[in-house]
Amino acid sequence: MKTVLGCLRRADQDFHMIQSGDRIAVGVSGGKDSLLLLYALSLYRKFSHMDYELHAFTVAMCPGTENFSGVQRLCDTLNIPYTIRETEIAHILFDIRKDANPCALCAKMRKGILNELAAARGLNKLALGHHREDALETLLMSLLFESRLHTFHPVTHFSRANITAVRPLVYLPEKHVIHMAKVLDLPVVASSCPANGHTKRQEMKELLRELTGRYPRAPEYMLNALKNDRRYGLWDKPK
Repeated sequence: MKTVLGCLRRADQDFHMIQSGDRIAVGVSGGKDSLLLLYALSLYRKFSHMDYELHAFTVAMCPGTENFSGVQRLCDTLNIPYTIRETEIAHILFDIRKDANPCALCAKMRKGILNELAAARGLNKLALGHHREDALETLLMSLLFESRLHTFHPVTHFSRANITAVRPLVYLPEKHVIHMAKVLDLPVVASSCPANGHTKRQEMKELLRELTGRYPRAPEYMLNALKNDRRYGLWDKPK
């Protein structure tokens, strides 16, 4: 966990993500990223000497097809309240809309529900489990399909819900996420999404993997480009 907590601490220091008194909703999909985030934030609370609350929330896309009992047990072990919101997102996207590329709308819908849940509980922040490769894949998608340089920011304020989204694992390489998920035996829930593994994001994941195979430091340099190029200010730090 040393690498995980080190990356989390650096992201927190660079972007002022977490303060004492924060009441943080953690979006837990059941995937390895969000489960590791939940576990890391529970440890970081102890080592950072900051007093903040954690509440875990899952937006279930297709009720009855996913088993989150392992996530519930993990939350019980960590003494973190856990809420599951059942939705018809999968039905809307695949049966009604028949969307061939549903990822962007799905993410928007799930984030909206998480913001709603957090606001209803009086929470002020939403922690999401995006890691380094997620940011770089989003950058590639934006460049190749939208003709612009864009990726999500480590800290984003949603004024309508008055919730600030933070991504504490944004410096963490995905290989460390995979490694720690195995070491910790996290209760990963297999994705029930029909589009899983057949999306534009999956293509970007494979492209980034190909680049990394040829240029091993490519992800590191791409991440530094996000932070260093002030002409675009994609990852400007708070002043």
